[in-house]
Formats: sequence, C-alpha cells, structure tokens
Amino acid sequence: MANRNEGEGNRTADRQYRQGVKDHVEHHDVQGDADRARKAVDSPEGKDLRQAEEKGKSHAKGEDPNLYKKGS
Repeated sequence: MANRNEGEGNRTADRQYRQGVKDHVEHHDVQGDADRARKAVDSPEGKDLRQAEEKGKSHAKGEDPNLYKKGS
C-alpha cells in the first residue's frame, strides 16, 4: 500500500526531510544565506522580520527546551 499512514515517527517523511536538508547543505551557500539573514535582521527591515518571527512563534506549541543549551 503506497499511501499507508505511518503516523507519528513517519520514517518516509523523516528520510525525505533528511535527504532534502543534505541536498540543500551540499548544493547551496548556507554560510552566505546565514550572513544575508544576519544583515537583514540588522537592516531597516529587521523590525518586520522580528514581528513575523513573533507571529510564527504565537502559533507554535513551544520551543524545544534543549534547543539553545550550551555545549549542544
């Protein structure tokens, strides 16, 4: 059955996501993207970007408490 619902822990979606990230890192200027994002946040459009971030966070269930742990 090709469209089987794998539920939580969907291995197919995980594999596709990881492959997409790997392809992106291998074929894109990730450091350049980060530098441009940093400059954008520090530019006049930074206020709009921070507001968009807050709006997005308002829809989230919460941050992963381990996300910003030192040494990670």
